Amino acid sequence: MTGPAAVAGPDGVARCWWAGEDPLYIAYHDREWGRPVRDDRRLFEFLILEGAQAGLSWLTVLRKREGYRRAFAGFDPEAVARYGARERAALLRDPGIVRNRLKIASATENARAFLEVRREFGSFTRYLRGVVGAEVPVRRPRNRSQVPARTEASDALSEDLKARGFRFVGSTICYAFLQACGFVDDHAAGCSRAR
Repeated sequence: MTGPAAVAGPDGVARCWWAGEDPLYIAYHDREWGRPVRDDRRLFEFLILEGAQAGLSWLTVLRKREGYRRAFAGFDPEAVARYGARERAALLRDPGIVRNRLKIASATENARAFLEVRREFGSFTRYLRGVVGAEVPVRRPRNRSQVPARTEASDALSEDLKARGFRFVGSTICYAFLQACGFVDDHAAGCSRAR
């Protein structure tokens, strides 16, 4: 992975290279990625979506995001935790989401584990802060090779989530989750969103 970490988009605005030229990707980069998320429902949304992305491009998942919102009750963890065999079978037929049996099963299992974490810590945000720390690491990569796929914090989060019964939460997925939700700031040097 080489090349500059920030490049000018079709509108001339410098962004992290991965935003490319797709309007959906650009909007996601400019309006969401790396902004602090501290709302449990939104954190649950990103956990589901990051798990769905395993082995796929993030753009594929972004294009199915509305389908996920509909299929997973607006990312209400209480509702998803109640999904049984009938709901999972319907999800396997839903073209609006990634129809992978393991990923669908993990979403319902992760909802139950998510609720347990919330009961124990009061909020998922509080839990995350306890695992990854309160400080938001800021990195300003100058080239793509300087962007890590995982860190010690994502390793620790992955290990702890797995111990609590979460699935599709490997360290790389956890790092992407932390980036998306603003628990780390990896906007490239020269990116218009770099603070």
